[in-house]
Amino acid sequence: MYTTLEKVLEEADELNMAVGAFNTHNLEMVQAIVRAACNQRTPVIIQTSEGTAKYVGMKTLVAVATSLADEYGVNVDLHLDHAKNWDNIREAVDAGYGSVMFDGSALPFKENILGTKRVVEYAHAAGASVEAELGTVGGTEDGVAVDAGEVRLTDPDDAVEFIDKTGIDALAVAIGTNHGQYKSKTHINFEVLDSIHKVATKPLVIHGGTGVSDDDIHHVIDLGIRKFNVGTELLVRWNRTSKELYDTNKENCSNRNNVVPALDVITEIVEHKISLFKNIQ
Repeated sequence: MYTTLEKVLEEADELNMAVGAFNTHNLEMVQAIVRAACNQRTPVIIQTSEGTAKYVGMKTLVAVATSLADEYGVNVDLHLDHAKNWDNIREAVDAGYGSVMFDGSALPFKENILGTKRVVEYAHAAGASVEAELGTVGGTEDGVAVDAGEVRLTDPDDAVEFIDKTGIDALAVAIGTNHGQYKSKTHINFEVLDSIHKVATKPLVIHGGTGVSDDDIHHVIDLGIRKFNVGTELLVRWNRTSKELYDTNKENCSNRNNVVPALDVITEIVEHKISLFKNIQ
């Protein structure tokens, strides 16, 4: 069933697990991700950057995600990730996205609240969910720097006020992870996460999930992480596999001979991540 972020995270909270949120860069990846979720019998979140949403088309993405959710019998939420442009957010909600993330993390605290409230009011009126970020997570997302300032970990007291005043459905927290990190593993500040978990009344989200070690995944889920973002690992493996195939296959072979093996790699990665996000120990 095509659904919303709020609904899939509610189930995750009841089961002390996290729902995988996987960034797609084209339509082909969407099917590979949903197929993996079907194999693992879990809901899934398909994420698009503003750039990917514009490239593919928001209404097209909604139609494909809805169709695949029905075909595979999987609860699927289509999510606009790290959106800063109001027009893009409004277009996504109007197109039928199940959720959007307003990224006001680089703004002063009060401006982040004001911007987030505006998005929440519009999205909730249309039945869509909203994620926001407090603190700053370093690195790059979709090849673009996510923030320009120094990394600031999320303050637990600010988190309480932010959730209360904005009405968001999920909060992305800065606890030491970095967007785009795939050559090394992140040193997570578990003390900060634990402090946030004790006072937060909404599900918590971790960005930069590629850099989190398998062992740490269970730990952060036990400390309230309910949405786990993975993007860079999928993109890197897709590009590596595709490059090898395009370099070796003849130029007049069917393009699917270069694409399908890359999709199989995506499905394999997503299945492995989901198996960890179930938090079965």
